[in-house]
Amino acid sequence: MFVFRLPRSARACAAAAACALLATAAPAQTVPAGRLLASNCFQCHGTNGKGPGFDRLAGKSASDIYHELIEFRDGKQGPGIMARHALGYSDAQLREIAAYFATQR
Repeated sequence: MFVFRLPRSARACAAAAACALLATAAPAQTVPAGRLLASNCFQCHGTNGKGPGFDRLAGKSASDIYHELIEFRDGKQGPGIMARHALGYSDAQLREIAAYFATQR
C-alpha cells in the first residue's frame, strides 16, 4: 500500500492556512443564561416572553416572575398547567428563568 506524504514545508503551509482560517471564522455565539430553561415557556408565552395570548413576561421584574413561579410550584395558584410546569424546576432554575425574561424587551 502506498501512502502519499506531503513534504514538511507543504505540511507547515497547510497547518498555517488552517490556523488562519480558524482565526478569521466568526466567534461562536453564546446562549443567554436561562434561555434554554425558558424555552419551555415559549409555547404559551411566546418567543422571548412576548406572547400574544398569555401573560407577557418580557421586561417584567425578575423578582415578580420568580415569586409567581414559586406560588405556582407550591400550589398557591391552584392545580393548573403552570403548577405542573413549575414543579419541574429547582429554585435556582426558576431564578434563571425569571432573570432571562426580565432582560427581554
